[in-house]
Amino acid sequence: MSQKNAQKNFSIEFFPPKTPEGAEKLRVTRAKLAELHPRYFSVTFGAGGSTQKGTLDTVLDIRSEGHEAAPHLSCLGSSRESLRTILAQYKDHGIKRLVALRGDLPSGYGAMDISSGEFRYANELVEFIRAETGDWFHIEVAAYPEMHPQAKSPQDDVQRFVSKVKAGANGAITQYFYNADAYFRFVDEAQKLGAAVPVIAGIMPITNYSQLMRFSDMCGTEIPRWIRLKLASYGDDSDSIRAFGLDVVTQLCERLLAGGAPGLHFYTLNQSPATIAIWQRLKL
Repeated sequence: MSQKNAQKNFSIEFFPPKTPEGAEKLRVTRAKLAELHPRYFSVTFGAGGSTQKGTLDTVLDIRSEGHEAAPHLSCLGSSRESLRTILAQYKDHGIKRLVALRGDLPSGYGAMDISSGEFRYANELVEFIRAETGDWFHIEVAAYPEMHPQAKSPQDDVQRFVSKVKAGANGAITQYFYNADAYFRFVDEAQKLGAAVPVIAGIMPITNYSQLMRFSDMCGTEIPRWIRLKLASYGDDSDSIRAFGLDVVTQLCERLLAGGAPGLHFYTLNQSPATIAIWQRLKL
């Protein structure tokens, strides 16, 4: 790792497996990715807490292997009492890092149901964690360089991010993106409003065109036209898609790190090859 990158924060994300076979497969994947020595592994939390036990089990597996783990925690569909119990569990197991999110509504809920719970937004969750546990946890929150799909405007979105930082967040991880300018502009605007925490760039390796389009439609990530057309032109040629994706994402990472991004957070989708390839190209 270069001296410049030695001070940066590189982390890796998983989702909780739903079957014993999935758990075993993730252990194999994790062993390969652990050889990269990331700062920590994060573990997602399903809509309305639907994977709460899976998140805890996966986090404890990671801890038992000697690695730092950061469970995601979402507030939609959660009560103060249920969150108090989860926070106590994580504290008891020596977990020191959390990713605090508003989260997605469970299926079957409408937008109006957001107002019926005990929490509506992530800044309220961050305030609650701080009130309950003081400075025990290092709290990361989400950032959206290209705007959260439900935000009223880019300005409103940055203000919401600032409110999470003022509530006590230590840092942020972005939604994945392929436009470095959007990231740098977002960070500049947030800093001007007083949110001077590290904003780690979220990185999604490109390995499957239809999957990438589906995810991006859901989360509001823009796939630049030239990338979209190039990927579409490969059709079912998965080797060409992976090779092109590797070039595009590595160059994005290089630009982000050179421009001052404090680190990278890899969305692995519980796979290891693409993340390992990018990591090695970057000489991390």
